[in-house]
Amino acid sequence: MVVLAASIISKSGKALVSRQFVDMSRIRIEGLLAAFPKLVGIGKQHTYVETENVRYVYQPIEALYLLLVTNKQSNILEDLETLRLLSKLVPEYCSNLDEEGICKTAFELIFAFDEVISLGHKENVTVAQVKQYCEMESHEEKLHKLVLQSKINETKDVMKRKASEIDKSKIEKNRGEKGGFMSLTSSGRIESSFSEMSISSGGGGFGSSSGFGLSTEVESFSSKNKGRPSASATAPPKGLGMKLGKTQRTNQFLESLKAEGEVIVEDVPPTTTQSKSAVPPPTDPVTLTVEEKINVTLKRDGGVSNFDVQGTLSLQILNQEDGLIQVQIESRADSGILFKTHPNINKELFSNENILGLKDPNRPFPTGQSGDAAGVGLLKWRIQNLDESLVPLTINCWPSVSGNETYVSIEYEASSMFDLRNVVISVPLPALRDAPNVRQIDGEWRYDPRASTLEWSILLIDSSNRSGSMEFVVPPADSSVFFPISVRFTAAKTFSDLKVLNVLPLRGGSPPKFSQRTQLITENYRVE
Repeated sequence: MVVLAASIISKSGKALVSRQFVDMSRIRIEGLLAAFPKLVGIGKQHTYVETENVRYVYQPIEALYLLLVTNKQSNILEDLETLRLLSKLVPEYCSNLDEEGICKTAFELIFAFDEVISLGHKENVTVAQVKQYCEMESHEEKLHKLVLQSKINETKDVMKRKASEIDKSKIEKNRGEKGGFMSLTSSGRIESSFSEMSISSGGGGFGSSSGFGLSTEVESFSSKNKGRPSASATAPPKGLGMKLGKTQRTNQFLESLKAEGEVIVEDVPPTTTQSKSAVPPPTDPVTLTVEEKINVTLKRDGGVSNFDVQGTLSLQILNQEDGLIQVQIESRADSGILFKTHPNINKELFSNENILGLKDPNRPFPTGQSGDAAGVGLLKWRIQNLDESLVPLTINCWPSVSGNETYVSIEYEASSMFDLRNVVISVPLPALRDAPNVRQIDGEWRYDPRASTLEWSILLIDSSNRSGSMEFVVPPADSSVFFPISVRFTAAKTFSDLKVLNVLPLRGGSPPKFSQRTQLITENYRVE
């Protein structure tokens, strides 16, 4: 089968669109097309006409003809199938099937013909495939444009922040120049300059010319504060606190300005009590922190590929006199928990009595003021298991493609062992122009276009909501795009269930007051 040309002509034989698939001169194809209307009989049912050299396979389209010119050795059935496919494509690209509409969409029709016929032979394609090929949409190109746009937006944000910082530095510099110029002169020179000043009885100006530019600054300062006594009195600007000394002349000068109706802002130096009050005072003399970090890798089809929990018990002491102590603990009886004490801890005492104390009983524990703010590590432990029942939160993701959309259903199931707080489930998405269409959700959601992720947030998971689901819709995408899913949460209970029973003083007396903090946090929690 060889198709010589595919054309759309008028009833009179005028060629509107013609695509040749073999070497053929313009005069020859125009002659073949012009001769076709004369060969078509009236009232005949067949849709082909043969001459000595070629065969015409045609189909009327309103006032036009869709025509295939083939050689006589071609398969007529294949020609009819090609003609039927082209007749479906023409209305897809041309809404008005007349001469003007065909001419407007001539190039689109030629591109479509090229996808159906290659070198005179029909390609095994459908109408939907031809449209997709002609649209030439590229996922990589869209992703590149989104990344480029995000970089441009990020650069704009950085530019705005830098411009704001420059403006603030200029304002601070101007304030420093206006309010701090007196620091360049010694106290003796300031007092000598005030000794040469004379306050006039009529206007509050300065009569002497030797004031180091002080008259201009004080006048502008006073004029700025007229009519706004409350704002000036409650919020003095930084850098304008000019210390004029504590001499009698200075006081008289300020009193005279006050008598004339000017508002004087006096600079009050910060006291040591104000700076100390910003730091919250310590609460308990002894604080013990139990922290476990969980690393879990779940399989998307179910099962656990990695489960690792690492825990630490740290001690923080505020006062040195409370350092001579021992800590008695208890934990869940489980052979899978591997404990490891600090090298300075008495291991035999811990093994026999579950008491953490230093090998040298006369040596106190270090205080938190000189050491790490988080405290001193006393004990470490590790739990490794592949039992899925120990996993505090399981995630199931079900993507399914339907037509031009991908429906993604995600559900979580939480273990009854823990009450999880601040749960965030981050689902990666394909590159999107707009946010996904979230149809149903138990909780809140947020779309991050830069990272192309959808964050599902649940404030608290307890006995009232051990399971929940979310459903959203995105354009067609492969199911692997939505993995790996990352999860973050915290809990006030740990796997080891380690508790501090008592703090024992070594020198007698009442035990110091202590507090215990317990938390479970995620370090790397993923569904792959």
